[in-house]
Amino acid sequence: MSDAQFDVVVFGATSFVGQILCQYLTDTYGVDGDLKWAAAGRSKDKLEQVKAQLGQAGSALPLLTADANDDASLDSLCAQTRVVVSTVGPYALYGEPMIRACVTSGTDYCDLTGEVQWIAAMLEEYEDQAKQSGARIVHCCGFDSIPSDMGTYFLQQQAQARFKAPATRVKMRVKVAKGGVSGGTVASMMNIAEEAAGDPALRKKLANPYLLCPPNHGFNARQDSISMPRNDEDFGAWAAPFVMDAINSRIVHRSNALNGKAYGDNFTYNEAMLAGPGMGGRMKALGIGTGTGLFFAAAAIKPTRWLLNKFVVPQPGEGPSPEAQKAGFYDIRFFGVTDNNDSIRVKVTGDADPGYGSTAKLLGQAAACLAQDLPADAPGGFWTTASLLGDSLLKRLQEKAGMTFNVID
Repeated sequence: MSDAQFDVVVFGATSFVGQILCQYLTDTYGVDGDLKWAAAGRSKDKLEQVKAQLGQAGSALPLLTADANDDASLDSLCAQTRVVVSTVGPYALYGEPMIRACVTSGTDYCDLTGEVQWIAAMLEEYEDQAKQSGARIVHCCGFDSIPSDMGTYFLQQQAQARFKAPATRVKMRVKVAKGGVSGGTVASMMNIAEEAAGDPALRKKLANPYLLCPPNHGFNARQDSISMPRNDEDFGAWAAPFVMDAINSRIVHRSNALNGKAYGDNFTYNEAMLAGPGMGGRMKALGIGTGTGLFFAAAAIKPTRWLLNKFVVPQPGEGPSPEAQKAGFYDIRFFGVTDNNDSIRVKVTGDADPGYGSTAKLLGQAAACLAQDLPADAPGGFWTTASLLGDSLLKRLQEKAGMTFNVID
């Protein structure tokens, strides 16, 4: 795709996160600078509104019309760009046509899905074809799962430098996170709950920690998923279940497999939220765990799912205000231990609302990295950020996306 007109096309530019992404790309690159990009969606009128919101800096932004239900328009879009970055979700409902178009044309692609069941289906259907066409497909380029995937990648680099060995046991703990939840994220979660409720085979798949690993991966280490509150001695606090562990841990295991088992054959990984020490921390952890369980139980039953959608959760297209996005942040801690019991701690932070303000930056830099940093002979297939983009993305995240990666012990 070296002769393509654009480096990147934002598909779904009129969505909530698509608009934030367009603003970020305009602020960071302009519209015809080092990164040549365009905005795409199914409604020309709505695209014009997005363009108008960008002000004078975005006045020259090219606009493309394309619809997920129109294969010809998707093929035309792919012919014009090196990379498609898609914000059109829930991906299980709307994402496959663009994957098919990119894989067929050999166009690189990234998105911000956290829908593990959909990723598994796309791997099964399209991975072999992507390897043949040369398309590099990278899912989960937002808050799920870049902090987890790249945080583990960074920790492993530091462990190798310090101990000459990988950390074969890694924990990720969310120390603090401030930010709102959008309707799009909730819609994806509700869709997963609905699919799993009616499909016992899918529920079994979702319980497999290695669901996204390549066939014949050979991993069999028992994973210690945090499904109930527990006192975590390594962090001196109570830990509560973290809803994104379901996708993040599977991406981290896939990275390990694609990186030649660089983290070890018996690598274990889990995620949780820190709730604090003592009785106060225990009660907070119990509250988080109970609330999470009740939400998914309600989402799995049709009548209560309707009530949640009608009266409780935000709707698609809704999300935190620009002020709330800028006021948000997150502080994530990693603890790794080698087979020789050498330990290392890493701190990863982001300077904006995790789900939207920060996610737009992460997604934008993943797309730019795909367009500008990969060698021409980088093989096609379905990748993770840590297995394909590695050091180039790590540098971009720190220089342009408001993230920090530091060893603290």
